[in-house]
Amino acid sequence: MDNLEQIPEFKSSPELIKKLYQYSTKKHFDAGSIILNENSNIRSIPIVIKGVMKVIRTEEDGREILLYYIKAGESCIMSFLGGLHNETSKVKAEVEEDAEILFLPMDKVSLFIKEYPQWLDYIFRLYHKRFEELLEIVNAIAFKKVDERLVTFLKNKSALTGSKTITITHEQLANELGTARVVVSRLLKQLEDSGTVQLGRNKISLV
Repeated sequence: MDNLEQIPEFKSSPELIKKLYQYSTKKHFDAGSIILNENSNIRSIPIVIKGVMKVIRTEEDGREILLYYIKAGESCIMSFLGGLHNETSKVKAEVEEDAEILFLPMDKVSLFIKEYPQWLDYIFRLYHKRFEELLEIVNAIAFKKVDERLVTFLKNKSALTGSKTITITHEQLANELGTARVVVSRLLKQLEDSGTVQLGRNKISLV
């Protein structure tokens, strides 16, 4: 996804694409960069052109859990909703892979909702997708064991990156699953013993 023209909802509106490029600010971020912190004011919404972002929720005790990934051609629906209602951010957005991101000011976000039905269609599609992803997380936490969630996470991560080798620490993995590092380390050792994964220094390879 190198340009906005590839986003399905925008193909029928060259004028909308032109306005998005005109009013947005394009920035490059390295992996690990924090785009938005919890409790921060939302002045613009990000549209990912290249790379991947992840959206995280942090609890009061410092534990984190991964909510969803934002891939090229997508935006953060939490930023949409918070910005439109003048609320501070309830989540943290972090760059997972080096990314190029367009930032559209909130006043233009509101204006485009009124002027371009394609923009509203884009928002609704993202809202529907994120809602389903959050339902999957609730279902996993409520009904699945941590080992099942761990395997699912590794498979999804592999599909996202296009590689069977995932670069991640046990601490990071525990944070994204919302559990303790010692639990993740024990489960990974069990998966290695069963031949499901191979463990390396800060790396996990799916077999």
